[in-house]
Amino acid sequence: MTESHNRPAPLVTVIIAFAIIYIVWGSTYFFVQAAERDFPPFVLGAFRFFASGTILMIWCSLKKYELFNRPQLKTSFIVGNLLLFIGNGTIIWAEETLQSSLVAVLVSAAPVWFVLFDSRNLKANLKDKFIITGVITGFAGVILLFSEKIFYNLSPVAGTIQVIALLVVVAGNISWCVGALYSKYNGEGNTIVAAAWQMIFAAISFLIVACFTGEIFHFQFHAIHLRAWLSVTFLVLMGSVAGYSAYIWLLQVKPATQVSTNAYVNPVVAVLLGVFFGGEIIHGSQIAGLAIILLSVFIINFDKYKRI
Repeated sequence: MTESHNRPAPLVTVIIAFAIIYIVWGSTYFFVQAAERDFPPFVLGAFRFFASGTILMIWCSLKKYELFNRPQLKTSFIVGNLLLFIGNGTIIWAEETLQSSLVAVLVSAAPVWFVLFDSRNLKANLKDKFIITGVITGFAGVILLFSEKIFYNLSPVAGTIQVIALLVVVAGNISWCVGALYSKYNGEGNTIVAAAWQMIFAAISFLIVACFTGEIFHFQFHAIHLRAWLSVTFLVLMGSVAGYSAYIWLLQVKPATQVSTNAYVNPVVAVLLGVFFGGEIIHGSQIAGLAIILLSVFIINFDKYKRI
């Protein structure tokens, strides 16, 4: 399969970038949960992305990159809101109603949406047996990974608010995929500058919602514990500055379906962190799910491995 708009990139750099979005983003589940003990969700989003965007902007300024490119600003506004604000914001809102395990399953459908919404490569993707097999296998693995939690916690009769939350998560997931594809095919200028602007635009949107919901007016900095501050620091530096920058860069140099495999690997990392550091117990079905997910990533990338 060939996919357009992929720039050549050093293999080592690609491997490092994938390691970041696989491992670092998988660990953010743990740190977001820790931060939200003291930070209201939309205040957290505003603070996290404004801080990370500002850090990247200062770095770009020191490197003398062009900061104000009108086409890039337009693209960054769209991508920042589709990916970070809507994509993440819907998850924040939905987890007030739904179990995080169910949300994780819905979010893991991202590779499916990438295949369907990547119109430039739709025919090629649908004809690629490795991509289709890998996507189906990976989604089945995620369901198996969280099957016990889902069926144990899901209420027998879902209320209206739960149904709405389910639809909101799906819409947010689609928004993330559309934003990622828009970034891939409409990228302008330096990718780090673009990532910085995307974070800042998303932070503004989070702040507006935080004001609308009243979160910002009841938030007190002095009430934040050290654990929450350390968690936010990790989210800013590793989750956003390193992780998001790596993700945006990968979209420019690798096929979108390949980059989207992070949606399968992130839950694996989250579960393993819970086992090793959270005292959680892993069951046989979960181990099977982990193995199937890793197999799916190999299947999706099998055609690429043959070219190395």
